[in-house]
This record gives sequence, structure tokens and C-alpha cells, in this order.
Amino acid sequence: MFDTFTARPVDVARGPIFTLTGGEGPPILLLHGYPQTHLMWHAVVEHLTGDHTVVVVDLPGYGGSFRPETAPDHGTYSKRAIGDDLVELMHILGFPAFAVAGHDRGGRIAYRMALDHPDVISAAGAFDVVPTGEVWSRADARMALTYWHWAFLAQPAPLPEDLINAKPSAFFDHHVRTLGLGRTARRYPEELMAQYRALLDDPSVVHGICEDYRAGAGIDREHDDHDKADGRQIRCPLLVLWSAPGALPKFYGDVLDIWRPWAKDLRGRGLDAGHFLVEDQPEQVAQELLHLLSRRRVP
Repeated sequence: MFDTFTARPVDVARGPIFTLTGGEGPPILLLHGYPQTHLMWHAVVEHLTGDHTVVVVDLPGYGGSFRPETAPDHGTYSKRAIGDDLVELMHILGFPAFAVAGHDRGGRIAYRMALDHPDVISAAGAFDVVPTGEVWSRADARMALTYWHWAFLAQPAPLPEDLINAKPSAFFDHHVRTLGLGRTARRYPEELMAQYRALLDDPSVVHGICEDYRAGAGIDREHDDHDKADGRQIRCPLLVLWSAPGALPKFYGDVLDIWRPWAKDLRGRGLDAGHFLVEDQPEQVAQELLHLLSRRRVP
């Protein structure tokens, strides 16, 4: 995996971010979700590197990247703070403007970057998510029972950390796999699943995951709510993909209807895939990304 990529840590102000870079051409940054690493993009990048410089990272708090300090308001794990880290990283790599796409938590960082850095982000993709503020404002019993981990992981430390660390295999097998990871067996080699499972053996990663969700329940929601009240919109082209048989259509009906107030230039569709759609349907995701990149806003 990533045989043609150059791997190195890149030091930003808050700490090192594990980074892989490959290809040549206009840049795109790819962000993973919960509870994964850069590895989730392994089957997509080969379709992009012919005409683009592709940068993949481990998000702060995960994998080989730094662990942010814990703050009372969890702002150090906010999507805004991490998005700022990633803009800094790309500037260090020589990319003052770039496209960004992310899945799950990475998708939340991607749309936050597009809102906060409109002169930097030329195109954005957010996969199997709707804005965090919309999730909480529309939460009901069905959401609470289906996405119970949103509230569980956001509980004050150390309760969720202690429970996960006590039996990480149970959490992985009965929660992460239930979300759909590994369901399409041919897409998930055993060594890949083993690396995903091993993430939960690191208590610092478990804490980072919980801080990520605590930020989502608080400061990230506040940032979204303020932007919505102010009428701020994503100015660059935005691609939204989601699992057609998954949770989002069941919760919200027309997923694009949720996104329309947030973006001036929006397109998207549901894929015949589970929540982990990047790995379930990498060829379709790559095709959609290439189309997005052809529409990117030139700074």
C-alpha cells in the first residue's frame, strides 16, 4: 500500500503530523474518519496520482500523528483547530491552495476547512456526514439508538476511555464492525483489519477519539450554529457522498436538502455501499473525486 508515496512526519506548530505524498499536479488532501488512519484511502489514491499530488495523513490524535493537549472545552480537538493544523501542513509542503476530502470525522474537518479558509480550499468533499450542528439539532430516538456512540464517547473522561480500554476487542467487534467495517470482505485484507483493530490498544488514541466526540458535542456544534445563524456558506464546489442504504437517508430523507443551505455549489449522490463507502466502492469514490477536481475553484 502507498508504495509510490513518500512518508514523513511534518512538524506544524502543535506537533508532527504523519504524512504521505505521491503523484504530481494540483494537490488534494485526503482525511480519514473514525476509527481509522490514512490506510482507508489505499484503494483510491492510485486513481488520482496520475494527474494530481495526493496527500494523506493520520489526523491529530490518531496513528502516527501528535496527540493534542486536552483542554476543558475540548477545543484542541475541534475541527477548526485540526483544520488549521492541516492548512499549516499543506503550506509547509508548498501548497497555499488545495482541495480536501474526508470521510466521517475527516469529512467534518473538510467542510470546516472550507468554511474557515475559503481562499485556501479550492474544492471539498464530505462523505457520509451532514453538518455536526444539524445532527444535534435534529437528534431523536432513532438517531440516539443507531448512533449511540456519539453520546457515549462524548461523556466526561475517563468513563468511555476506561470502558473501551477494559475490553477493546469487544468494542471493535460489537461496535466498529457493526458500523460496517470489513463487511465487504474482499475490500478489507486481514492485515488492514488488524491495523485498524490495533488502534484501540493505544490508550492515547482511545482518549483522542473521545476528545474528538466531546468536541463534536460542544465546540464543533457551536461553530456550526454560529455559521448557520450568520448565513456563512461554503464557496468552493462541495461533493457530498453517502451510503444509500445507510443511516443518513433514514434519518434525513433527502441528504442534499440538509446540505443546500451550507454550500453555494453542491452536488452529490448515494452509493450502494455501507458507511465505510471509500473502501466499499473505491472506484466510484475516485471517479467522483476526479469530477470534483475538474470543477475546483481556481484561487
